[in-house]
Amino acid sequence: MPYRLRLALAAGLVFVAGLGHAVAQDACHLEAIGTAEVASVRDGRTLMLRDGRELRLAAIETTDTAKSALEALAAGKTLTLKRLGAEQEDRYGRLVAFAFLPAAAASLQQAILEQGAARVSARVGDKACAEAMLANERAARAAHRGLWADPNFAPLPADNVTDIAAKRGLFALVEGRVLSVHQSGSTTYVNFSRRWSRGFSVTIASRLGRAFAAADVEPRKLEGRSIRVRGWIEQRNGPIIEATAPEQIEFIN
Repeated sequence: MPYRLRLALAAGLVFVAGLGHAVAQDACHLEAIGTAEVASVRDGRTLMLRDGRELRLAAIETTDTAKSALEALAAGKTLTLKRLGAEQEDRYGRLVAFAFLPAAAASLQQAILEQGAARVSARVGDKACAEAMLANERAARAAHRGLWADPNFAPLPADNVTDIAAKRGLFALVEGRVLSVHQSGSTTYVNFSRRWSRGFSVTIASRLGRAFAAADVEPRKLEGRSIRVRGWIEQRNGPIIEATAPEQIEFIN
């Protein structure tokens, strides 16, 4: 293929990727709930506000290294706060919201993800909002920025049961090809091993099947697909991740 044609094709792919990200961003509808000034940064996703409230940034999982990134972005700034859904506080009374720097189209969460200082959490609450954030995470991972430069954070192969089991109780990403899907009682099992009782599986409560199908992640249609799943590693017969939201599952081309 001629060099100029290759260059044009590459530019077109970048444009399409950016357009897809912009569309996902536009489709994420958040409700403004006011503004607040940052007094201090407690950790990688927690801010103390001047009015005495504590703000927990929604929809991200961070590590210890994220605090410096958040301080550089938000210390002393006045943020516009937006919520997704009706709930504004967690069980500890902390305000939970998406935060935006002045004149910024993307959220503070997205800026942190773009730097590789965070991962998208298991539950975002909306597929379009999740897609916009996942695009930032994927860009950081492809560029090996921040935590993605550390192989300990790389997505785990679904057939490596030993490494997955070693992450028990931790948040992780696992990816591989689904070999079978079956239902047992009120649970659907998405299996990555022929020995499904010993290998890694994703569990989905059958009552959530319609919500997953509405988000184009119908469990019974996952067989044969390559997917990436995120969540907390649990151990039953083999290691599992319980999927309670469609955005936990990404399709890998």
